[in-house]
Amino acid sequence: MRIAFKKAREGFTLVELMIVVAIVGVLAVLAVYGVRKYIANSKTAEARNSLGQISKDAATAYEKESMTVTGVLTQGASSATLRQLCQSASNPIPASPTSIAGKKYQSAPGDWAADQATAGKGFACLKYSMDQPQYFMYSYTVTGSGSAQGDSFNAVANGDLNGDGILSTFGVSGNIGSGMVLNVAPTISEALPEE
Repeated sequence: MRIAFKKAREGFTLVELMIVVAIVGVLAVLAVYGVRKYIANSKTAEARNSLGQISKDAATAYEKESMTVTGVLTQGASSATLRQLCQSASNPIPASPTSIAGKKYQSAPGDWAADQATAGKGFACLKYSMDQPQYFMYSYTVTGSGSAQGDSFNAVANGDLNGDGILSTFGVSGNIGSGMVLNVAPTISEALPEE
């Protein structure tokens, strides 16, 4: 009885304490990695959601039919319908990747409406804008006239979440296929998503 009481008062050995410290250290490293991964994934969700919306807006703008004649269509006359991709945006938003290098950028409504004076051009044609701070720089480009088979669009989001100058790239594209149908990529391409 006396031996058991004496053993209980001694406490922990140095080896036991070192094992506990090692276990806590390993758990802390795993927790930090998990939290960093979670935060990076939450930030990249902005790019994925925005590009998904831009591709939907591009498809909607393409499906909007317009007539090939200007003015009033007279009675008994006809006009071919025209489907057209929105033309390339003049500038990415923001204009430089340094604006999003390790920080957020708050765009102005005028940034997204910069091409509004030209019908069928840029983010104004897509009717896309952001009113919240953004981690990514967005661009929209079209190859070809935007109304012929084989013409395509490409929407890209570039980010620099850790501010090291290396950009992550997210992109979605679509092209006009046979039958003048707009085919949009089913997935968003990603390169260095956690940069």
